Amino acid sequence: MTKLTIKETQNPTILKFEFPDFITKNESYEFKNIDEAKNSPLAQQLFYLPFVKTVYISGNFIAIERYSIVEWDDVKDAVAEQIETFVNGGGTIVTVDENKPKKQPITVYGESTPNPAALKFVVSRMLTKNAIEYKNIDQTVSSPLAKELFKFPYVKEIFIDENYISVTKYEINDWQEITLELRSFIKQYIENGGTVLDESLIEVATKNDITKDEAFDKLDTTSQQIINILEEYVKPAVAADGGNIAFDSYNDTDKTVKVILQGACSGCPSSTFTLKSGIENMLKSMLNDDNIKVEAINA
Repeated sequence: MTKLTIKETQNPTILKFEFPDFITKNESYEFKNIDEAKNSPLAQQLFYLPFVKTVYISGNFIAIERYSIVEWDDVKDAVAEQIETFVNGGGTIVTVDENKPKKQPITVYGESTPNPAALKFVVSRMLTKNAIEYKNIDQTVSSPLAKELFKFPYVKEIFIDENYISVTKYEINDWQEITLELRSFIKQYIENGGTVLDESLIEVATKNDITKDEAFDKLDTTSQQIINILEEYVKPAVAADGGNIAFDSYNDTDKTVKVILQGACSGCPSSTFTLKSGIENMLKSMLNDDNIKVEAINA
C-alpha cells in the first residue's frame, strides 16, 4: 500500500506529495488544466478539486499549486488520501506514449566549487562552446534551461560553459536540501530533449568572435599578452571550479588589470586571494613587471 509524505516548498501555494518510489521514468509533466492532463488520469481527477491550479508530476512526487480560496492546512490530508486511494486502487498516474522517440541517457553529477554558494553540475555531453552567464530570469531568452532553473526560488545566478552548469544559490537553502532536486531536473530536462541554448545564440557568438578578434588587434601589446595568459593559463583552472574570468581593460599608467568574474568565481570568498596571490603574481612573473595589479570590477 502506497503511503505519501507531505512536504512544504519555498512557495506557500505549492505542496509536494512524495511517493516512496519513482512514479515517472525520467519524465516531468506540468498540467495547467484538465484538458492538458489527457495523459494523466490522476491529474484529471485532481482538477475536479476547485482549488487546484497546476499539477506537476516528476520523479517520486506530485506537486500541486493551489488557488488562494483555501489554505493547505485545511485540505492537504484529504488530497493525500485521495491520491493514495487512486494509486492503491490501480489507477494510472501517467500514460506513456510508446511512439515517443527514445531519450539519449546522460549522466549529471554535482561537484563542489571554492565558492560555498555555487555548485557545478557536470553533464556527460557538450552543452556549448561559449561561456554564458545569467544574473536573472529576464536575461534567459537564449537559454530555456536557465529560464526553468530560475523558477526554483533558491537559484540566484546561472553560468553555462562547455559541459557544465554552475548554479549559485541564495542562502535560504543548504546544498544538501536541493542538490538532488536540481541534478534530477537538469538530467531529465536534457534527456527529454529540452533546449539548453538556442541556435541563435550560437550564431551571435560566432559574430562576436569576429568582433573580438578585431578588437584584440587594436589593443596594445601588453593587453594582448595579458589576454593570452588568461586564456591559456587561468581560464582552464577557474573552469575546473565552475567559473570564468574575462579581461576588461589594462591601464598602462597605474599598471592595473581589470577583469570580470563569472559563474562560481563571482562572489566567491576566496576570489580576492586567487586574484592577488595567483593571477596577479603570475602576470608579474610572465610580464616581468612587479607593479602589475589585478582587480575584479564585480568583486
